[in-house]
Amino acid sequence: MRDMIAYCGLDCEKCDAYLATINDDQALREKTAKLWTELNNAPILPEHINCHGCRVSGMKTVYCESLCAIRQCAMKKGVTTCGDCPNFEKCQTVGMIIANNPAALENLKR
Repeated sequence: MRDMIAYCGLDCEKCDAYLATINDDQALREKTAKLWTELNNAPILPEHINCHGCRVSGMKTVYCESLCAIRQCAMKKGVTTCGDCPNFEKCQTVGMIIANNPAALENLKR
């Protein structure tokens, strides 16, 4: 579903926070919270791991809701995804995602 492609091009349907939410999987929430705590050097608790997707209504992780610069920029510009922004291929904000995730880049080009 196209709505499940995040502003940055990542596929929300493959995100552990989304999967834990739609499957009400507490073990996956705990595993994801532990991993994200280590990766971000920040306290992330299992109850923080709830998300229905970046661009759809419903719950989002704290990061996605308030801290993601990519999401904030795309919403401000009114684009469906960063792929709709005329500056996206030169954009440093989304650049790290597309440089490290060829699937995200392909999703943005669709």
